[in-house]
Amino acid sequence: MINQFILDNQLNAMRIAGRKVGADRTGNRAIAVYNPYTEQQIGTVPKATLEEVRQVYATAHTYRPTLTRYERAAILNRAADIAKRRQDEVAKLISAEAGLCMKDAVYEAGRVSDVFLFGANEVLKDDGQIFSCDLTHHGKKRRVYTQRSPLLGVITAITPFNHPMNQVAHKVVPSVATNNRMVLKPSEKVPFSAILLADFLYEAGLPPEMLSVITGDPGEIADELLTNKHVDLVTFTGGVSIGKYIAHKAGYRRMVLELGGNDPIIVMEDADIDEASTLAVQGSYKNSGQRCTAIKRMLVQESVADQFVEQVVEKTRAWKYGDPSDPKMDMGTVIDEPAAMLFESRVNEAIAQGAKLLVGNVRRGALYSPTVLDQVRPEMTVAMQETFGPVSPIIRFKNIDEAIRISNGTAYGLSSAVCTNRLDYITRFVSELDVGSVNVREVPGYRLELTPFGGIKDSGLGYKEGVQEAIKSFTNIKTYSLPWV
Repeated sequence: MINQFILDNQLNAMRIAGRKVGADRTGNRAIAVYNPYTEQQIGTVPKATLEEVRQVYATAHTYRPTLTRYERAAILNRAADIAKRRQDEVAKLISAEAGLCMKDAVYEAGRVSDVFLFGANEVLKDDGQIFSCDLTHHGKKRRVYTQRSPLLGVITAITPFNHPMNQVAHKVVPSVATNNRMVLKPSEKVPFSAILLADFLYEAGLPPEMLSVITGDPGEIADELLTNKHVDLVTFTGGVSIGKYIAHKAGYRRMVLELGGNDPIIVMEDADIDEASTLAVQGSYKNSGQRCTAIKRMLVQESVADQFVEQVVEKTRAWKYGDPSDPKMDMGTVIDEPAAMLFESRVNEAIAQGAKLLVGNVRRGALYSPTVLDQVRPEMTVAMQETFGPVSPIIRFKNIDEAIRISNGTAYGLSSAVCTNRLDYITRFVSELDVGSVNVREVPGYRLELTPFGGIKDSGLGYKEGVQEAIKSFTNIKTYSLPWV
């Protein structure tokens, strides 16, 4: 099934008004895509030229969508049905190109269907407001109305490798819901999931002009994606350095940047340690630790630290990792060998600086074992920087003041988890943690596809993703007023 899909889509990675363009099956100007576990090539996608990219934007800009709310909702509902029906195929494809275990890939496939459904529901809601104007002594008998309209230009969307299809859905679905035109560039490491999602929408009836998928070398085409005269908005999910480059390069354009995270789980002395250690392990190793909302620091109050550490180590040892295609595995590979080597080097650096390795730090190619470090100091690189893999640095603290100080002591501010039953602790964490979200007795990454999501500081500019918030970002508000008796 996977191989046939890839074979059928060698030419489908870039579409201009429904026409397929780009490399042919001989591999001319092609990008090879590899399975991180087997290291075998699973296919190629076109390497778009600069002129082809410019043609995509010109075509998208010329097109003016006229889909009604009913038609947009119907397309998204049909796409949800297709995604759900083909969930197994989606999961196998995600696992093959990203190295994620089948459990994580199946979960992501289900989330994609949810995004379509939430988008379909939001389309049918009236997005306007009404303001009476006779509210003060100098008011008038008028009413002001608002309505949301698509952007005048084209949306550029750039997505990362870690959620090959769900991240794409979070860009594409709000664009379809708002009658916009989007040019999508997925990560060249995992392009096939994005292509398949686009095909779901085309099959569901989406005019191809509303969504173009481009694959190419970022070194050749990235600046055009940011500076093309037809671009109104750039929405990007990925690393901080690239996000800041986009902010510098894109100029006078709207931007939605969802960047990195260094999310803590904070375990207080009154916490249920069994629950907290289970959340800690799940939050660290799901998706091979490659989530901006993965637990990347474990902060534990010193009076319960030994008990917590013992349980984290026990549950980490039980976490099965290996061949991503084996449904028994709890974790597959990270995205590639250089990423695994980076995690290994950071762990080795921390050990040399006094941290204690309790389990893990075993690497074979892109396969890196779940790893626990104790006695980590906040300033160590493994804890200060975003370590985007299955590494669990444990930091011990004395009291809530120190916990908050350590949590806020990095450049990131995306999400957090707190394990406590004390309302006074909870209210302080909600008020004082410099993050976009606080989850009590849950992993940092918990959310619905509908709810607002995003961070501050180096985690983003404060603009949120999630279907509802993205719809707001992807539209212009127009106001008009009428006499009213």
